[in-house]
Amino acid sequence: MQIGIIGGGLTGLVAAHALARDHKVILFEKMPYPGGCLSSYHINDYWIERYYHHCFSSDVSLFSLLEEMGLFEALEWRNGTTGSFARDTIYPLSTPLQILRYPELSIQDKARLGWLTLTAKNASLADLDDIPADQYIIENLGLNVYTSFFEPLLKSKFGDRRKEVSAAWLMSRIAIRSNRGVEGERLGYLRNGFHTLIDALVTSVTQKGGEIRLQEPVSSVARNNNRWTLNGIPCDAVISTIAPLELERSGGPALPPIPYQGAACLTLAMKRQVTNGIYWLNMKDPAPYGAVVTHTNFIPFERYGEHLVYLASYFSGTLPPRLDERMLSDFCSRFSVQPEEISWHRMAVDPFAGPVYTTGYRSLIPRYETSGLYLAGMFSQTNYPERSMEGSIRAGFEVAECLKKREQHE
Repeated sequence: MQIGIIGGGLTGLVAAHALARDHKVILFEKMPYPGGCLSSYHINDYWIERYYHHCFSSDVSLFSLLEEMGLFEALEWRNGTTGSFARDTIYPLSTPLQILRYPELSIQDKARLGWLTLTAKNASLADLDDIPADQYIIENLGLNVYTSFFEPLLKSKFGDRRKEVSAAWLMSRIAIRSNRGVEGERLGYLRNGFHTLIDALVTSVTQKGGEIRLQEPVSSVARNNNRWTLNGIPCDAVISTIAPLELERSGGPALPPIPYQGAACLTLAMKRQVTNGIYWLNMKDPAPYGAVVTHTNFIPFERYGEHLVYLASYFSGTLPPRLDERMLSDFCSRFSVQPEEISWHRMAVDPFAGPVYTTGYRSLIPRYETSGLYLAGMFSQTNYPERSMEGSIRAGFEVAECLKKREQHE
């Protein structure tokens, strides 16, 4: 069979890797590089992801893929420290003792927060899908716990849409990030960057005879009987990994309107770090970004020769005007950085960076085979109620297996 795959992100590449041995695969990617949100910049003599990334100890499908690609030995584990920027002050929040010292929460607030962390892994996500996260926290832990602790987290991930997010997402997030020791959260990273995984998948697909067409967005999707055409190219089956709304605009079927948001991530380099050694700093104070993620407070500075910082912002619709300038100006002012201290900066923007896990999202998740198409990506069941590399890898393998079973049945 000739299989067309729309989208060269992690799910699309994994599906192509799984199918290319036995089928002719043609993958279409609109950007000039593969990897989607897991793509990287090549700066000086190193690679750095366009959007910050790390993995978790529960990511078994990722580990299996790394083994298959010969990359597992490059996986290393480090402590990811967290904090909050509140009232012009950086507060570390990585350890139980630091949380106890956090002045924005009372003793009672901290006790309620501890209870929530202990019970998160046993929460029924199905029961929480229709409950807004802010409502759940306010009713169960109080308004101050929400505004002082959880609202900055929701803001950093979902921006202005944070009040639409379900409690299922929040409790899943708490559960997956509860792997903490006395020094902070245990997170994983590939020693030479995740671009090595993307490169390995690209090599696997092309060595098996698959074709990856960069800078070729799919603008035309059409079906004639049981065959499809993508940009006029005949295909026996099609896997789409892009946002369903984007697929519909190209001629695909109308599907339930899965809500998506855009991401704007400004990466900058400088010779000193300004977040007191904290990797992930959520902004409680108003700012044109929701989080400051200092990559070199997680991965050693010596690998790059300069400190690397991400300023993360999410948006709906169109990108706010001059956002990169406003982010950079605010960062310099807020953290006492002179503009000449920044050696380079680049802005990555994706208007369909990922789903917003709104209340009722669970009912919108499409099956892998829908309206004669195969659909998999960040909107899939494997990425509910939190998107991750793990969920995207699972979606890629599972949709490939679904297609294979249908072929065998026919």
